[in-house]
Amino acid sequence: MERQRLAGLAEIAELLGGVSRQRASEIIRRPTFPEPIDILATGRIWDRADVIAWIREHRPHQQAD
Repeated sequence: MERQRLAGLAEIAELLGGVSRQRASEIIRRPTFPEPIDILATGRIWDRADVIAWIREHRPHQQAD
């Protein structure tokens, strides 16, 4: 069984090339950013593949290698 890869705010900041959590918070509020797949006590979580696809399309210069 394949496990779903998840991303929280810290992971998204890293995927964006190491931006601050504050900057990542601004970016995830954009209307084009993928919706979180769930909200936990620790915060919202996203499907990592959705986030990576969004970054490739909207912010390719900020991709983490």
